[in-house]
Amino acid sequence: MTTAPARLDRYIVHPDIRERFETTIRAPATLVMQVAGNFDMQSHPVVKAILRLRELLLGTSAGAPRAPQGILEETKSLGWGVLEEQAGRFVICGARCQPWLADVKFVALGVDQFAGYAGPDQVKIAWTLEADEVAPEVTRFAQETRAVATDDASRRKFARYWRWARFGIIAIRLFMMPAVRREAERRWALGRGKGTA
Repeated sequence: MTTAPARLDRYIVHPDIRERFETTIRAPATLVMQVAGNFDMQSHPVVKAILRLRELLLGTSAGAPRAPQGILEETKSLGWGVLEEQAGRFVICGARCQPWLADVKFVALGVDQFAGYAGPDQVKIAWTLEADEVAPEVTRFAQETRAVATDDASRRKFARYWRWARFGIIAIRLFMMPAVRREAERRWALGRGKGTA
């Protein structure tokens, strides 16, 4: 049996880093994607603490008070672009940046530009939210992130940054996955109990 190519293969084939997390959720894919896209990462106290630690380590300037918002809305407001989307199934976001800077600026790249972009001293990052139904009312939810530097200098800077930053970034994903699962399953059970499933 052959496996389907990963959704990010179109954008980053040979990443410098690749992190993928999956969980099984007893709810339909459309509901899972709705919950995931609207998930407010900073609503979780541990995630807030991790982001605050990054600010302290890099000396990030304090921004304006943040209003609660979903992950998709927030990342778009930070400069990420949507590279590809299928409603209720998956979304792929991407940007170029210099993640080792205290105040990171994310710059969206067009779908046709992303794979070939090679501007100096940059890192291209693409990430997904994916919901694939594996059985009726059972979904495999996945989040994948890939990053690749555009030259040797940026690769060295990114490697130094990633040595410590990966722990917080991975921890955020590890908190996000079960939180999305719990909320999607709670909503699905509630809907079924009301006879609206």
